[in-house]
Amino acid sequence: MRTVHVDLGERSYPIYIGSGLLPQAGAYLIKHGLSAKSPHLIVTDDKVAPHHLDVLKSSLEEAGFRLVVSVVKSGEGSKSLQVFEEVMTSAIQGGLDRNSSVIALGGGVVGDLAGFVAATYMRGIAFIQMPTTILAHDSSVGGKVAVNHPLAKNMIGAFHQPEFVLYDLNTLMTLPPREVSAGLAEMVKHGLIRDAAFAYWCKDHAADLLALDLDALGYGLERGVAIKADVVSQDEREGGLRAILNLGHTIGHAIEAVAGYGEFLHGEAISIGMAGSALLAEALGRGGELHKETTAMLKALNLPVVLPDHLSEDDLMAAMMHDKKFKENTMVFIVPDAIGAVSIVKDIPQQLVRDILKQLRKGGETHV
Repeated sequence: MRTVHVDLGERSYPIYIGSGLLPQAGAYLIKHGLSAKSPHLIVTDDKVAPHHLDVLKSSLEEAGFRLVVSVVKSGEGSKSLQVFEEVMTSAIQGGLDRNSSVIALGGGVVGDLAGFVAATYMRGIAFIQMPTTILAHDSSVGGKVAVNHPLAKNMIGAFHQPEFVLYDLNTLMTLPPREVSAGLAEMVKHGLIRDAAFAYWCKDHAADLLALDLDALGYGLERGVAIKADVVSQDEREGGLRAILNLGHTIGHAIEAVAGYGEFLHGEAISIGMAGSALLAEALGRGGELHKETTAMLKALNLPVVLPDHLSEDDLMAAMMHDKKFKENTMVFIVPDAIGAVSIVKDIPQQLVRDILKQLRKGGETHV
């Protein structure tokens, strides 16, 4: 088993990564001092539940824990105020108290939704992440929890760190290929922002990662999580450095919002966004091969790098105006300096962003 620590003083917590951890979940709750006298809420979705819910319930019940279960519909659409209210109703009806916890069993949507419930129920109770997707190696670490609004992604949320993250690699074996690729987008992102050697490792081991080779997955997830944990430890609430984790997210979130939270998986939208950030870097004079190098890595992982024709530039720009990174008619972008290094660039003119969208639609064939 691999263990990565997120160092946040009193809010520090471990991330356990290994095979066969879910059947041991009860022991981990006991190890971390969770009360067996209070009910605990498992939040999962209708695609994850048939594969993994019974295993988790059995482990927790055998350890003496009382459970309430809320199963939501799979997909980004469940990150809504309506579904938040439904899960909160389950928590209230189930009698959760201040010593209860909310356990997220699923991918990033379930983690964000369950985390926001935990952050707001009785003004905050314990939260445990049990990711079942590759994508969730990013979203399960760092304590950012939220739901979406029709006008903007993650606009309604909080910072609420988990007690621990239990990452059973065996749960990844049930993922469809498209979700595997989408998750790997966030893995290679961590290399692109902080570790060039790891970014190239992802490209060189793309076949192993796509085939869900446990050794490759174990190393890739550990390294990706460690990069994020290091950044979060230095800047828990995104006052500065942590913003670098948003590489590709300004355009990516706009794509998700305009497409209606469902057409594109999160990692797919972020992949297109990272290709756009590389084009922006070149437009700002930061090297002529960044787009070529970045898109080669993304394509190796079967990820999209071209903006689809049916998403209008006006709609995308409007969505970016609602983004938290939009300020005073200019935009804040995370821009690559080189593979493995990025900068936070403020005051990017709107017209330049429009030009990048045009270029991104053509696959970056012509330079701005």
